[in-house]
Amino acid sequence: MKLNDLGPLMARRQDGGLSFDRFRTDPALAALQWPNDVLRDFLFDHGDNGHFVDDYGDIDLRAITWKLETIPAAAFPTMPTGESDAGCIESYAADPVYWVKARPPEVGRHWEDHGTWLRPPLLIDQRLLDPADSGLQVLEGRTRVGVLCGRLRKQLRVAPHHQAWVGRS
Repeated sequence: MKLNDLGPLMARRQDGGLSFDRFRTDPALAALQWPNDVLRDFLFDHGDNGHFVDDYGDIDLRAITWKLETIPAAAFPTMPTGESDAGCIESYAADPVYWVKARPPEVGRHWEDHGTWLRPPLLIDQRLLDPADSGLQVLEGRTRVGVLCGRLRKQLRVAPHHQAWVGRS
């Protein structure tokens, strides 16, 4: 099953006919056995986003296993995102203070208190996209990763390690 195959399910979600609780119990999605955070952030929120479909539409979703991992802060500044959104992480990194203030107050408090994001972003092993590639790519959470990179650059509080959902085969 590929992201491109979920068009009818995405259309029902767009029509308001599916809450997240109903969406995640669809037999095709339940069979994936993905964490709810990943289902929500990747498929429910972005499964019909043109950029996501362009970049990730041909991945076999059944081949991905998700695990919450701890990633060093130093790994994020060189991490790419999908081709369709090239440059967006850098645009968020250019003004991390603004992008934190544009979020609910608890997001800013969490950055100040813990030096990290409130919700883990989604990263994907690049080998799922091209077997010849290696390393991780930002799938969802580009704003969060951009804020982290900008905070590093501006020498604002940043924890040395961060939690992220990582999809691997």
